[in-house]
Amino acid sequence: MDLPAVLFPPWLLYAAMALSGLLLGFAASRVRWRMLDASACNAWLGAVVVLLGLWLMRGGLKPGLSFHMLGATALTLLMGPWLAMLGLAVLLLALAAGGHGDWLALGLDWLCGAAVPVAVTAGLLQLARRKLPAQLFVYVFINAFIAGGLSLFCSALASMLVLGSQAVYGWDYLLEEALPFYFLLSWSEAFTSGLAMAVLVVYRPHWVSTFDDAAYLGSGSRW
Repeated sequence: MDLPAVLFPPWLLYAAMALSGLLLGFAASRVRWRMLDASACNAWLGAVVVLLGLWLMRGGLKPGLSFHMLGATALTLLMGPWLAMLGLAVLLLALAAGGHGDWLALGLDWLCGAAVPVAVTAGLLQLARRKLPAQLFVYVFINAFIAGGLSLFCSALASMLVLGSQAVYGWDYLLEEALPFYFLLSWSEAFTSGLAMAVLVVYRPHWVSTFDDAAYLGSGSRW
């Protein structure tokens, strides 16, 4: 969410860096690297490049309050949560290298703009698999549409919590001026994620690692 380092104390920036490093190390250890083929790696890199374009199309009210699409839900459903976290870390590094991000704030940016939305999407996916029938509508509407909007909104809430807790902006300003914009943007994220995944599961289901033809297009039984 483009959080400038100048707004936060050094201890918070370094703590966020350390926590992000630990989580990324754990994510890297959970990826089955030997099972990844060339097509999967190409899809992962291609998705990161597409999301890089989305993150560059941003607007904002004040420093730390920028508005842009995340695409974290689509990336999570495509590659799984661990590769999604790593991919978004690569994206943030590319933005910082291009002068569109603050190196010292990468930890906070990744936690709020990557770890939170990926965790929300992955959690909702597991909940749907346990509680709902394995149907195409459930996958597209719950795991893509709803998860997309909810993931962006939760990411925005995490950023606002950090800004508010450090008294960067007053809570009244965050709730009255910034929150409505994030709420509206979450609908765009939901629509984009739902549409993208609906197209992919119909025409390129083998690209989507969390989608199983036999389960979702078969009898519709529970997992």
